[in-house]
This record gives sequence, C-alpha cells and structure tokens, in this order.
Amino acid sequence: MTDVEARIPQSRTGPEIDQLAPDFEARTTRGMVRLSDYRGKWLIFFSHPADFTPVCTTEFMSFERHSNAFDKLNCALLGLSVDSVFSHIAWVKDIEANFGVKITFPIIEDISMEISRAYGMVHERSSTTAAVRSVYFIDPDGYVRSMIHYPANVGRSVPEILRVLAALQLSDAQNVATPENWSPGDKAVRLPPLDQSEADARSEEKDSVWYVTEIEGGKNG
Repeated sequence: MTDVEARIPQSRTGPEIDQLAPDFEARTTRGMVRLSDYRGKWLIFFSHPADFTPVCTTEFMSFERHSNAFDKLNCALLGLSVDSVFSHIAWVKDIEANFGVKITFPIIEDISMEISRAYGMVHERSSTTAAVRSVYFIDPDGYVRSMIHYPANVGRSVPEILRVLAALQLSDAQNVATPENWSPGDKAVRLPPLDQSEADARSEEKDSVWYVTEIEGGKNG
C-alpha cells in the first residue's frame, strides 16, 4: 500500500441504508434464529462489546424496560456479541439476580465474528477487536433502513432508537419526513417539491414556505 493509499479511508464492510440485510442462522440464548424469521415485523439488531461490562449492562436493562414500547411498534429486539452463549446466559442470569431485570430477547453467540464482520460491527481501526455498539433498523421486508454506531465507551440512548423507529414508520405510512428533534405527535414536514409548479403552489399556501412546509400527521397509523 502506498502512502497515498494509506491516507484514503477504507470502505466499511456491511450493509448500507436501503440494502437487504444479510441473512444468517445463529445460536442464541433463546435457541437458533435466522434473520429471515423476523420478516413481517421491524427488528432492532444491535451489537455490544462484551458481556459483564458496565455500559452494556445498563443498555440491556434499558432495552428490556422499553420492550413494551418496541412491541407496540411491531418491533423485535436481537442482540449480539462475540462472547459464547454460555457467557450470555450467565450474564443475563446475573443481571436478573442483581438488578431484578429479566432479559427476554435473544442474544447471538458470534465467536467466529462471521456475523459481526458481515454487518460491519467490528471496526478494524478501532482500539479493540470487539464489536462496537452498532444498531441496525431492519424493516419488515428485510431492508436496512437506518444504522447508528457508537464507540465502546459511549452508551446508547434507547429513547432515541425508539424515536428513529417511529419516524421511519411514520414516513412509510404517510410519505412525509420528520424535522429536527421530531417526536411522535409532533408535526411532520412535506417531502421536497418535485418541480417548479409544485414549489409555486406551496408558496401560495398560508403559513407555508415552499421548501419547509409543516403538516399534521405526527402520529403513526
């Protein structure tokens, strides 16, 4: 590799937004699962660096405490790390014993890192070979609709993950976009005009700017 090539950022492996998520079959704390098992509903597929670590423990408890909110949005949860399923089981039992939270969603064993690498969950230039805190929003047709990556030392915001999920579902249902800091129940915005005549028509509407037009419809369904 030349000096110039070394300075060029290397492409990250893994699926991109609006790309079909790679299917897999894996052993989990709840038995064998395939990604295709989740077709017909939304899925939050997320990785964590290691079992028995403080940040991961707080995240898993938060995911579980918000599980009813995910259920209401027709969304399942699926975790992953490169630890063994035996480590996962011991960890979730310890969480229940010490914190009173029973983790009910599956956690994938990925000792070979095959799934982690297919999804770009292991970032080669990171300071650790463990999976970073990746989150993939996979829609009912199996497509990746959004993704978020956090470093190992920064915990995720489960309410933010729920917010993004709700925004994606609203956009699909009503063909709208969601503005900065949108929350369920807030006004959405129209998609950009497709041509000059549509822009002109919007300019004539009351309280409307042709390129930023708020509309009602902030609720899913």
